[in-house]
Formats: sequence, structure tokens, C-alpha cells
Amino acid sequence: MRLSVCLHVLNREADMRSPSRPAVIGAITVLALTSCGTGTDSGGGSVTLTIAANSISGGKNSESADWITKWVIPEFQKAHPNVKVTFQPSGVDDEQYKTKISLDLKSKTGADVIDLDGIWVGEFAQAGYIKPLAEVGGAAVEQWEGWSQIPQAVQGLGIFDGKKYGLPQGTDGRVLFYNKTLFKKAGLPEPWQPTSWQEIIDAGTRLKAAGVPVPIQLNAGTAMGEATTMQGVLPLLAGAGSEIYTAGKWTGDSQAMRDALGLYQQIYGGSGLGDPKLQQEAKGRDKSFARFAEGEIGILAESDYFWRSVVEPTAGVAPMKDRDQVVGYTKIPAKRPGGGIRGQDHVSMSGGAVRVLNPFSKNPGPAWELLAFMHSAAATKSELAGQVRISSRTDVNDEVLTADPMLRYIAEEVLPITAYRPGVAVYPQVSTALQEATAAVVSGGSAAEASAAYQTKLEGLVGGAANIGG
Repeated sequence: MRLSVCLHVLNREADMRSPSRPAVIGAITVLALTSCGTGTDSGGGSVTLTIAANSISGGKNSESADWITKWVIPEFQKAHPNVKVTFQPSGVDDEQYKTKISLDLKSKTGADVIDLDGIWVGEFAQAGYIKPLAEVGGAAVEQWEGWSQIPQAVQGLGIFDGKKYGLPQGTDGRVLFYNKTLFKKAGLPEPWQPTSWQEIIDAGTRLKAAGVPVPIQLNAGTAMGEATTMQGVLPLLAGAGSEIYTAGKWTGDSQAMRDALGLYQQIYGGSGLGDPKLQQEAKGRDKSFARFAEGEIGILAESDYFWRSVVEPTAGVAPMKDRDQVVGYTKIPAKRPGGGIRGQDHVSMSGGAVRVLNPFSKNPGPAWELLAFMHSAAATKSELAGQVRISSRTDVNDEVLTADPMLRYIAEEVLPITAYRPGVAVYPQVSTALQEATAAVVSGGSAAEASAAYQTKLEGLVGGAANIGG
């Protein structure tokens, strides 16, 4: 039997990913996928499928396209001489890609292995477009060696309603960055590991007394977009012991929500610990990066993107030549020890992409073999192409992150305690409502008022109070 296997690849920066934000189009080649993916007999008992990827050499997600053509295909075929894998590149806007995949799966066509943003998993599962991996790939799925190498929290990227729908690709984590020089000036300890929100406020108060212009930067408001939700509200909710969506219900005007917004009020409600104006500016996040690099911000909540792409000494957006000596990082504490989700002392949030199986594939067994192969240690290292980045696999991270202690810290200390956004269709609107709640606090409103107003908006978004929990 000759077999070619189809997959869609969507490889985007996890930490910059917003559910509704389109990617830059490097090249567009829209290819009809109805002729591939679920398999067609080409005569003589052979089965021919094609790799259809949202990447193209020399264009959008070029590295992914090159990895597929130059490593995945030849290596997989070498191990499976009776299998033929071909590649059909394309490059489209993220939302166009999502729409195309949805239409393919709705019509029971499309690729055998599909690359999805993790934020789409729940939405696709609820629509019946994808099914749990074990239901498609069979018993071999649960026996896969890779599960033991992916932390349970990281597996959550591909889990919806307790079932595994996809294998996570690279991911990221949120932490508190701090300026060691400013900490020394304020008489604060280094290394610093706060064990409660109050310790963050206490540090900010010391920084303010030492003359630091912006003691604490916690993203807020709608101008910051998804960065407000991912770097601010969701980690705080997790630290207050709650997730935004769990067991089919959304978190509304609860004690955890009031606690999270209460911390915003402590920082921006006249204490001078944060800069309200910065949260309202069109490019406030970029300006916060620049001000941190210039030594004007003491504590900044961000993802590891900040370390590897913003203050990176040579090619960063706001490079700091002395980054390794000046920039510290520490886990985000729960409101109080043991008060976070799962009884944790510290919390984080992560994003990333997953690969799923097409439940309508005529060759689910071989498709699973390919998917598992693409997430093997060898394939993961090959995909990194020598770059120091966080993968989903512990064994790979142990090997490739030795040169970067910060990213190793994320992999070893942060990923095991992380959580993910809910992958359901209404999430982007809920996220906006959360951003609006923080904006109300930054503008002078109380946490209680903002939480109550959020509850009203939430009821309109999710179908009423019956779908809202505590």
C-alpha cells in the first residue's frame, strides 16, 4: 500500500497569539483540500493523500514548511517504506485557515493530521469536528511513549472536557520579571520569590519610595488586548483559586473575580504603584517594554516572549545588553500560599498550538503514526532547528535549554503549574469583557462595581446566569 498523509500546519508565536488576531500573510496559495486528507483510492489498492500545510518555504511559516519537506517526509518514509508522504504548501490568514479547516471537517474531508491553535480545540470539539485522539487512533494512542514526557499541565493545551484531542506543540509561560538594579536600590532581596499578592504590593511600595517611576506594570484595559487577559486577569484568577471556565460554566461576579480586580485597584487606584495612562495608550504594551529596558519599571508581568524577543541583548525589540545580569524572573504567587488552582502556591498561563487527527480519515492508524512521529523527541529537536525554544517534551527541553537558564526555568518550574484559556467559541468576547472590567478599575472604578458590570455583560454573552458559576 502506498500512502501519503495530509496535515495542516499552523505555527505561530504562542505568546503573541490572540484568538481573533490574524497573522501576517507571507504568501497566499489557497489549495483545495477536498481532494486530499481523508484518502482516495488511486487504483491498484494504493491510497494517496497529501500534506496540506499553512506554511510555505520562503514565505509564511517557512521554517515549518522546510521541516516538513526536508525532515518529516524523508524520515517518516525511511521508517515506513510502504508509505508515501507528499506536501502541498499554502499560506493564509489565521481566520481564513480556521474557516477552511472548519468547512473541511464539517463536510468530512480535509487533512488527516491538522494543526490547530490550542484556543480552537474546545470549539471544534463542541461542533463535532474533532474527536478524542484515542477514538480516532485507537489503543496505540494511550500507549504512546510521549505522554510520559509531556507534563500533565502542558497536556491540558489539547484537552477539552477531560479528553485528549490533540498533542501540544511548543508552549510558553507567564512570570513576573523584575529589575535587579532597582530592587537593590529599594533594598529588596534578590533572588525574589513572592509568596502572596501582598508581597508584590509591598515590593511595589518599596520601589516607589526608592523613586522608581513605575513600580508595577500589570497589563490592563482594552488597548492591551489579549495581553491584559493572559498576563493579567487569568493568572490572577488562577491565583485566587478559579479558572475562567470550568465544568461548563464561566466565572462571573465571584469572590475570585473581585479579588483579581481588587489587586488591579490596589495598583492603579491612586496608590502610585502603576501607571494608568500607560494602560490606555494605543501602544502601551510596547511602551512598557521600552520603559522596562530603560530602567523605569520595577516589576512586569509577561510571558517568556519578553525574555527571548523583547529584551534579548542583540536582536530584541527593546534590547538590554546587560539582560542576563539585570533582569530577574520569578513565579506568579497565588493570593496566599496554597490559594491557587489545584491548591497551588504559584500559578501561570500558557498558550500554544496542537495537532489533532481528522476523525473522518480513512487511514486513522497511519495518521496516528505520523502524528506521534511528528511529536517524537527526534522530530521535536529537528523542528527546533538549533533554536533555544521551549518544546512540550521534558526530555527535549532538558537537552536544548541548557544554554538559557530562564527558558529552562519556564520548562521546569512554570509549565508544571500552568493553565490554558478555554477553547470555546465565545471566549474572545468574554476576554474583551474582562479587559473592560480592568479598564473600569484603572479609570477609577471599584473592583466590586467592575465585577458586577462584568457579570451583566457575561450573562448576555454566554446565554444567561445558568451558564455562570462562582
